[in-house]
Amino acid sequence: MKTRLRRWIPGSEGLLLVSFVACGAAVASPAPVPAVLNAHASVYGSGWECNPGYRMVDQACVAVAVPLNARLDSYGSGWECNRGYRNVQGSCAPVLVPPNAFLDSRGRGWDCNRGYREAGDGCRAVEVPPNAYLDSSGTDWKCNRGFQKTDKSCDEIAVPANAHLECDGDAWECDRGFRKTGQTCESVKIPTHGYLARAGSEWECDRGYRKNGTLCAALTVPTNAHIDYSGNDWDCDPGYDRNVGSCTARNN
Repeated sequence: MKTRLRRWIPGSEGLLLVSFVACGAAVASPAPVPAVLNAHASVYGSGWECNPGYRMVDQACVAVAVPLNARLDSYGSGWECNRGYRNVQGSCAPVLVPPNAFLDSRGRGWDCNRGYREAGDGCRAVEVPPNAYLDSSGTDWKCNRGFQKTDKSCDEIAVPANAHLECDGDAWECDRGFRKTGQTCESVKIPTHGYLARAGSEWECDRGYRKNGTLCAALTVPTNAHIDYSGNDWDCDPGYDRNVGSCTARNN
């Protein structure tokens, strides 16, 4: 919107009339109030919308019929049942919570207490056998450490000599320096010039030796060659190529 202003300014030859134009934001005219009962002008532009508690039906605002044990929804144009009730054919019926259960987070159904599991329309106790405990879900069980689940019971794990329980406690593994053979642990036989591998159940040869059956045999390194990075084989020196068991000069 433009506004023209005038001002008298004193000068050396009298008063000087100055005219200038001031610019400003246009002021929108208010939206007309709708000629509809229980309605108001839309806050998003032209038109109208029904007041909370009413909904549009054939260009009119009709009151929302809220049944017993219900309330207006967040939009104000419908309804929803109170907590502990559920919508059944347009009315709010109470949620029937069986023994050993509680209302769920939405308040429209139910969940069983910890230590119970859903069975039909009720909650049945979880039968925890000896040497077991309820799992994190509270609807099933797991065996204690050192026991293994067998059908509906927990059987003790038979740990052989030179073995120990795994981290989970539901199986066993051989100690370091032993390997599993059937249901026993036998010692790893390490030959001369050998050592126990990182896994602890196998052996490797020292640098400069390689496996030969159950022994560690010394490497035969030909002329113009060297032991490679693995320590159990050899490579030719720069300028030489491997040829069977020797290193021959490369032809440039």
